[in-house]
Amino acid sequence: MKQSVETAIPEIVIQPSSGWSSRFLKELWSGRELLYFLVWRDIKVRYKQTALGAAWAVLQPFLTMVVFSIFFGQLAKVPSDGIPYPIFAYCALLPWQLFAFALTESSNSLVANQNLVTKVYFPRMLIPIAAVVAGLVDFMIAFVILIGMMFFYGTTPTPSAVALPLFVVMVLMAAFAIGIWLSALNVKYRDVRYTIPFLTQLWLFLTPIAYPASLVPDVWRPLLGLNPMAGVVEGFRWALLGTTQGPGPLLWVSIVVVLILLVSGIFYFKRTEKFFADII
Repeated sequence: MKQSVETAIPEIVIQPSSGWSSRFLKELWSGRELLYFLVWRDIKVRYKQTALGAAWAVLQPFLTMVVFSIFFGQLAKVPSDGIPYPIFAYCALLPWQLFAFALTESSNSLVANQNLVTKVYFPRMLIPIAAVVAGLVDFMIAFVILIGMMFFYGTTPTPSAVALPLFVVMVLMAAFAIGIWLSALNVKYRDVRYTIPFLTQLWLFLTPIAYPASLVPDVWRPLLGLNPMAGVVEGFRWALLGTTQGPGPLLWVSIVVVLILLVSGIFYFKRTEKFFADII
């Protein structure tokens, strides 16, 4: 008499989740290897079939600095807190370029990877995270030029430069916090992507890059921190160039705004994630 032997087959059940649960964090950690390959893919695609390659990482902030130096530094005579205007502007453009690139790429990341989203399951948040992290390569390349400019102008970093990695992390958090909001909205409303270039251009002049935050009266300066990049830019200058006035309350307001945007963005993303494959 033959006995039938049933082989136990493991069953995996994929269920939609909402909110910021421990399961969500475990999924992100388990997808860390996939995150690495997504970042590497984004970096290779960015410079594929380009004549100048990584030189674009330097040309964008450098040429913008030249334009700012001519019109704001020479013609408009905008003050620069006692620092040569070219290095004053370039030091602020570095975190801004990282933020603008990460924001643009993360906002369009889900739509750009719609074939991947609709065919296989994985934590969808890895896609905007990869788009944000990929911007660090351009930042590090352009940072080398800043070191050369500091040497040329005889400017030495202050002891506060040890806080610079914290400001870089804050740039990434700000770009990711806003990027996950826009990436989720972009799946449902495709006209979101047309507002992003206008948004970044307007945001550039609302951030104290071409001018110092000291031009804003002390009473209104904390309100400038509602722009999360305002505190970061002033922090970069304070840490590297030793500006006389630190970011102070401006930075703390920016940190609070970034945390609010980050937490609310994660909740909104997780709430709408289950519909991505159907409407993308």
